[in-house]
Amino acid sequence: MGYVQGQSRDQSSLFPVSLDELVGADHVCRVIAAFVARLDLVELGVGHARTKATGRPPYDPADLLMLYLYGYLNRIRSSRRLERECQRNVELMWLLHRLTPDHKTIAEFRRRNGQPLRRAGAEFVRFCAQAGLIRGEWVAVDGTKFQAVASAKAILEDAQVAELQAKLEQRIAQYLQELESADQQPGEPEADAQALRAALAQLEQRKSELAMARSEGKTRHVTTEPEAVVLKGKGPGYNVQTAVDSEHALIVAHEINTQAGDNACLQRMGQAAQQALEGKEFKLVADAGYANGEQAQALEDLGVRVHVPVKRAVNNQGDGELFNRTLFRYDAEADMYICPAQHLLERKQINAPAKMILYAARASDCGACAMKARCTQATRRMVSRHLHETALERIHERATPEAMRLRRCTVEHPFAALKYQIFEKARFVLRGLAGAGTEIALATLAYNFKRALAVLGGHRMLKQLV
Repeated sequence: MGYVQGQSRDQSSLFPVSLDELVGADHVCRVIAAFVARLDLVELGVGHARTKATGRPPYDPADLLMLYLYGYLNRIRSSRRLERECQRNVELMWLLHRLTPDHKTIAEFRRRNGQPLRRAGAEFVRFCAQAGLIRGEWVAVDGTKFQAVASAKAILEDAQVAELQAKLEQRIAQYLQELESADQQPGEPEADAQALRAALAQLEQRKSELAMARSEGKTRHVTTEPEAVVLKGKGPGYNVQTAVDSEHALIVAHEINTQAGDNACLQRMGQAAQQALEGKEFKLVADAGYANGEQAQALEDLGVRVHVPVKRAVNNQGDGELFNRTLFRYDAEADMYICPAQHLLERKQINAPAKMILYAARASDCGACAMKARCTQATRRMVSRHLHETALERIHERATPEAMRLRRCTVEHPFAALKYQIFEKARFVLRGLAGAGTEIALATLAYNFKRALAVLGGHRMLKQLV
């Protein structure tokens, strides 16, 4: 039994006379071109958006932006791979008018246009809002960790960093001595002195980076990427935050930071989402990691209704069988707590760093109380209250099972798409906080683009863009 046979390599074929015939009427490349054509690249601050009167003309930044958007939509982030695709990919030939920029030009465009790329993503969010894809009623916030370029081998403990600093100081002193000797000998080649100065500059920069890392109070440091934080079980990386509209799971705002947890991100993400929605009031939902009474109150003052569950510490004294704080009733007018035995707990002190107020009962009341054995093992019972306890109670009450189910259905999907459909693996290719931020800006733009295309379809999206 034979195999399926193809045509002979010598067989003549009639290909379409133009590239345009190879790209369908609703092809994604046409949608990319239409979106980039409506952007004001000068206003966005894209490099080379204004050409100079003299010298060799640069590549049009619109072409490079289309190239990167196409690349991230197809899980191609490497500038070298994009260069190869320009030479063999028919779709890119159509999109870039058969231009084949080299990988250095491609990489330099991404490296130098971090902020403009973020603004381009914001412009696409505005387009989605105008097209009715963003309702702005519910917004879910969540964070995840992406790996940095640096490997786990670059992680050093604080003592190892101090040892490395000492070695750098010795090498710097040695280079300075060699440079002084070279300057005193006129017969020495100038190239040797220049090489010494270049090496000395690199050592000085390395020393300053290590000093900056130690000044931040970290106990573990990433030597090759000082801005990265050490993630548990993942090595160096960054914390990526997104705010996602519940209507079609479009990302309306994002940020990247070096914080290990999410507790300090609630207000920033809420304000970023409100700015993206142009001041519209909405409901913000997040998990318990975002429970922050002060920030929740600040958001509610801006018209954002916060829904976040609050985890409470459990009284583990007496094998956890003693009265929990929930059994103590707070009297707001008197600023006192009333215990189950109807005794008063008066305000004693404020723990400013922990933002807690301490209330304590009288020792005489507790000593004569019949319920003392079930309440406390100390001489008197104490209860703590958060400075923004009222806000915490309010956001916890709103965090219903329905709201938390909406959060899961809204915000989990974009992270899976970013990690495995856009990035292919959750690791950056650009170093530092700025480089990682540029990649996330491109990735969220690509994700929103793909999501909008899936909802509207090619024909409708083209009509909306043109």
